[in-house]
Amino acid sequence: MAAPPVKRCTCLLREAARQAPVMAPVGRLRLARVAHKTLTSSATSPISHFPGSLVELVEKEQAFTPYIENQVDRLIKKAARPEELLELLGGSHHLDNNHAALVLIRLSHLLSEKPKDKALLIQDARFQQLLCLLNSQINLVWHGTLSRLLRSLYALGLPRTSKELQSVEQEVRWRMRKLKYKHLAFLADSCATLSQEQHSQELLTELLMHLERRWTEIEDGRTLVTIMMKVGHLSEPLMNRLEDKCLELVEQFGPDELRKVLVTLAAQSRRSVPLLRAISYHLVQKPFSLTKSVLLDLAYAYGKLGFHQTQVSQRLAADLLSLMPSLTSGEVARCAKSFALLKWLNLPLYEAFAQHVLNRAQDITVPHLCSVLLAFARLNFHPDQEDEFFSLVHEKLGSELPGLEPALQVDLVWALCVLQQAREAELQAVLHPEFHIQFLGGKSQKDQNTFQKLLHINATAMLEHPEYSGPLLPASAVAPRPSALDRKVTPLQKELQETLKGLLGSADRGSLEVATQYGWVLDAEVLLDSDGQFLPVRDFVAPHLAQPTGSQPPPAGAKRLAFLRWEFPNFSTRSKDLLGRFVLARRHILAAGFLIVDVPFYEWLELKSEWQKGAYLKDKMRKAVAEELAK
Repeated sequence: MAAPPVKRCTCLLREAARQAPVMAPVGRLRLARVAHKTLTSSATSPISHFPGSLVELVEKEQAFTPYIENQVDRLIKKAARPEELLELLGGSHHLDNNHAALVLIRLSHLLSEKPKDKALLIQDARFQQLLCLLNSQINLVWHGTLSRLLRSLYALGLPRTSKELQSVEQEVRWRMRKLKYKHLAFLADSCATLSQEQHSQELLTELLMHLERRWTEIEDGRTLVTIMMKVGHLSEPLMNRLEDKCLELVEQFGPDELRKVLVTLAAQSRRSVPLLRAISYHLVQKPFSLTKSVLLDLAYAYGKLGFHQTQVSQRLAADLLSLMPSLTSGEVARCAKSFALLKWLNLPLYEAFAQHVLNRAQDITVPHLCSVLLAFARLNFHPDQEDEFFSLVHEKLGSELPGLEPALQVDLVWALCVLQQAREAELQAVLHPEFHIQFLGGKSQKDQNTFQKLLHINATAMLEHPEYSGPLLPASAVAPRPSALDRKVTPLQKELQETLKGLLGSADRGSLEVATQYGWVLDAEVLLDSDGQFLPVRDFVAPHLAQPTGSQPPPAGAKRLAFLRWEFPNFSTRSKDLLGRFVLARRHILAAGFLIVDVPFYEWLELKSEWQKGAYLKDKMRKAVAEELAK
C-alpha cells in the first residue's frame, strides 16, 4: 500500500528539479539553500593555486543536491578567455543570479596574473552590465558562492566607490550569522590579503569578532589547522581560542597537521608551551613516518621557538642523519641553523654537515657555507677534519667576503674568531676605519649587536694575534657604552653580588660589574698580593679598562681575578659545555692576564646558605691561584 505514495513523491521531486531554473525567486532561493554546494565546486577560485588555502575547504564541500549542471555552468567552467565569458551576456543563454557570480569568479581566476587586463575589463560595458545583473539579485546568491564572489571582486581591483562591491560587502554583513565558520574564515583571509581599503577593514573586524565567538564550531583538525595558518595571525584572542581547540583535537592530527601547526606558531613567534608539549608527546609516542620536508620544518619550528624536547630532538637528528646523502646544500644549511638555534649539538649530525660541505666543495654556495659556519660557531663545534674544512672556508670567503652585506661580514669574521680560525687579512677587512665607521653611531638593536661583535674581533686581534699590525678600533669606540651595564639583573647575578659584597667587606677591595674594553663585562674583579690578601684595585693600573683609574703598577706577584657567572642559557642544551660566544669571552679574559673564577648556575643552585656561598667563592679563588702557581 505504500508503493503508490512513494512513486508519487519521486515523480514530484523529479518535476521540481526539472523546473528549478525557471521557478519564481522565492522557490529558487529555497532550492539554492540545498543546491549551493554542488554549484560552488564547479568554478575555480582566483587563488586556488595558493598552498594550504581556505579555498579547498570552501570549494570541496560535498552534499546531496537535486541540482543538475546545465549548459551555462559547463560553458563557465570551460571558458579559457574572458571574452568567452562576456559573450554569455549577449547570447541566448539565461543567466540567473548565481551564474553572474560564477562568471565574475571565473574572470578573476583567468586574470589573476594580468593586472593590465583587469583594468581594461573594468572599463568594458559588458562587465558593467554583469555587475548590474549581480547587484539586482545579490540577495539570491548562495552562501558559498557569495564568499568566493567577494574575494574575486577584491582580486579584480574594483574601486572602493563601486556600489556593486559595497552591496556584496553589505550582503555579507547581513548573512554572517548564517554563514559557516569556514566561509567566515575564507572572507577574513580575503579582506586581509586582497584589500586594504577602510571599508574592507571594518568588515574584517566584524568577521574576526564572529570567528572569535564561534570557535567551538570547528569540528575537524584539517579545518582547524587551515584556519590557524591563514587567519590566526589577524587576531590575538582568536589565536588563543584556536590554540585551545588544537589542544582538544591534537590527538587526531597526522604528521602534516602537526608540522603546519608548529610552523604557524614559529611564523608568529608564539611559544605556546602546553601546545608544544602536546605536539612533542604525539611525535614521540606515535609511529609516524616523517618525510624529509616534514623533518626540516619541524627542526626549523623547534629552533625558531627555542623549545627543546630531548626525545624529539634525538629523533629529528637520527632521521636527518639517515637522509644526509639526499639533502641539498641549502637543506643542510637550514638544518644546521635550526639545531644551532636549539643549542643542541649532536656530534654525528654535525660531523655529517662538515663532511657534506667538503664533499660538495665545488658546488656549495657562499650563503649556505656562511649558515653552516655560523651554526658551528654558535655551538663551538670543531669538526674532526678541521684543517680541510677551514681551508675551504677561507678559500671560498677570500674573494667573496668584501661583496657580502657589511653585517654579515662582521658575523663571519666573528665566527672565525670564536673557532680560532681568523686570519690577519680578515681581521683587517672589518677593523678598517672606512668599514667599521658605519656601525659606530648605530641606534638600532641590530647595529649595536654588530658593533659588539666588532669589539670582540678587536679584542681577538689584540689578545690572540701578537703579530697583528693593525688597524684597530679607536679608543673612543672601545669605551663602554651605558647600555653595556643596563640589563635586567638575574637572580644568580643578584645573589652573587650580595655574596661578593659580604666577602670583600669594603668597596675598595674589589669592583663589581666591570665593563672592559674587550666588549665583555666582568661580574667582579679583585687584585690579590703574593700572600693572597686583597689590594685596593682602583689604585693600580688596569690595562683592560678603556679609561685608566689608577697610576701605580701592581706589585710583583700580584694576581688579578675575574668572577664570571654562567647562566643556564650560556650552555648547550643538556650539556655543561659553554656556547661559542662565552668560550670566546673566557679566552679573552684569560689572555688579558686574569685568573678566572667560574660560577656556573648548576653549582650555585646547590648552595643553600650564605655561609656556603661565601665558602664556595673562597675555595674557587684558592683553586684558581693554586692552578696558576702549579703552571
